[in-house]
Amino acid sequence: MAKILLVVTGSAVWTLADGTAHPSGYWAEEVAAPYEAFTAAGHDVVVATPGGVVPTMDPASLAPELNGGQENADAIAAALDGVTALKHPLALEDVRLDDYAAVFYPGGHGPMEDLAVNAASGDLLNAALASGRPLGIVCHGPAALLATARDGADSPFAGRRVTAFTNVEETQSGFADRAPWLLQDRLVALGVDFQEGEAWAPYVVSDGNLHTGQNPASAAPLAAEIVKALG
Repeated sequence: MAKILLVVTGSAVWTLADGTAHPSGYWAEEVAAPYEAFTAAGHDVVVATPGGVVPTMDPASLAPELNGGQENADAIAAALDGVTALKHPLALEDVRLDDYAAVFYPGGHGPMEDLAVNAASGDLLNAALASGRPLGIVCHGPAALLATARDGADSPFAGRRVTAFTNVEETQSGFADRAPWLLQDRLVALGVDFQEGEAWAPYVVSDGNLHTGQNPASAAPLAAEIVKALG
């Protein structure tokens, strides 16, 4: 059994371009599906957030129309309610990478608010990439990569093949014209080799020990890649 670190946003809002604090947090499926995959494979999951705050679920992420109906949305909510680690997260600043066999970042718009500018997260990501440990990041989670370019130096992720929530998906979700910035654009500017799959379809990209997923539907197959990488 290995220990897997789940780095979750601590923000309950996403500040839009007009300054509005839009309710946000982590995306339910992107925590529930990996947690289920990891624990089913016999691994222990530890949650960390900036400052150790108890993370907030994006209320929109349990909408029936986004989860194949009310029954499945209720099942995801019930599964997350049973995740004790979400109720007692570690402070991200106190995490030691050596304690974990893999690292996983779920999304939601929350990471665009806090993890995108969090130095401790940026340092952890750079260390995880260099360590060779499996590193999984899904949907808006790759916003955290923006904090990996430090002190004027290029990000170690520059040149790596990466996918994330696309401009097309952000437009279709109704937020592109309200967002302060678009994730795909920022990742391209960071220097990653951005890979774009079909909108809303599962799409996973692996580049060495780095595994990324494009959208919520990619969370489960991405988690399966992490389990496979752990052997």
